[in-house]
Amino acid sequence: MDHERYMRRAIELAHLNPDAPFGCVIADPKSGEVLAEGVNDAEKSPILHGETAAIMNLVGSRPDAEWTRLVLYTTAEPCPMCSGAILWSGIPRVVYGTSIATLKRLGLPQIDLAAEEVAGRSSFGGFEVVGAVLERECDALFEALARRMGGD
Repeated sequence: MDHERYMRRAIELAHLNPDAPFGCVIADPKSGEVLAEGVNDAEKSPILHGETAAIMNLVGSRPDAEWTRLVLYTTAEPCPMCSGAILWSGIPRVVYGTSIATLKRLGLPQIDLAAEEVAGRSSFGGFEVVGAVLERECDALFEALARRMGGD
């Protein structure tokens, strides 16, 4: 699967909210189709992160999707809440750009618990994690945010 293609779309989506540049795409590797997209809108709802928005959009638009073969692409490593949502939805693969460690280094608020650790603690499965895809491009989104916030 062309991880960079889907991550580029997640980055495009992230530009829709520069104050929370968490863009997300859910793709079907069999068809190559993007099935759902999401952008962080935590001002509307504190749990509306890019990943949860994409999952909810998929539920609404494609309830018959074969969740167990999908791949979720996100500009930053999923937080524990989003990792839980990914687990409960049954998505088996997550690809991200910027790590939680980088977000913390930039002074952005985070819960210091890696997505891989959340997935590994599940008693009913987990998900495969691939990190650092288009990392520089994703990091640039959050570096710009940190500068605007007066951080690193």
